Amino acid sequence: MKQLEHGLEHFIFNSRWLLVPFYLGLIGSIALLLVKFVKAFIVLAPTAFYGSGNDVLLGILSLVDTTLVANLLLIIIFAGYGNFVSKLDTAGSEDRQSWMDEASFSSLKLKLIGSLIAISGVDLLRYFVNLHEVIATEQGHYELGWAIGIHLTFVVSGIMFALTDRIAENKHGDGQK
Repeated sequence: MKQLEHGLEHFIFNSRWLLVPFYLGLIGSIALLLVKFVKAFIVLAPTAFYGSGNDVLLGILSLVDTTLVANLLLIIIFAGYGNFVSKLDTAGSEDRQSWMDEASFSSLKLKLIGSLIAISGVDLLRYFVNLHEVIATEQGHYELGWAIGIHLTFVVSGIMFALTDRIAENKHGDGQK
């Protein structure tokens, strides 16, 4: 019976490798975002010369938004793979980021919500740049209200995650003293 239990535990432990296709798919998603980024940049280039300042600013905000999403995906890939599948063996690489060694589930959660707040903030800024056009539409007030509400929800969630982690850290620290 012990051998069966050991075999089952080994099987369950090795099932973590089923996550690898998900991470490969996310890498492919970054490649798709790169295509979107290049296309948006090519469209933006003539706008910088012939378009309005608002059009250029909105185009740049779109590029920033795409970059933030790509960064978010990269954080998920590195931290998720390192936490749940296998350690990333990049020892000796001068490009290895220090946060990769410190990416716990808790810090990943905070990085994710921080990225979502940044993405939401960029989208909200896009509304404010076009405020006259947004409010002029029939549903503009509702769209703006929803955008602000969603952004504030992300901000409050981020604060709550940080407070929860701090409380949990203090409780663990008190138990060790």
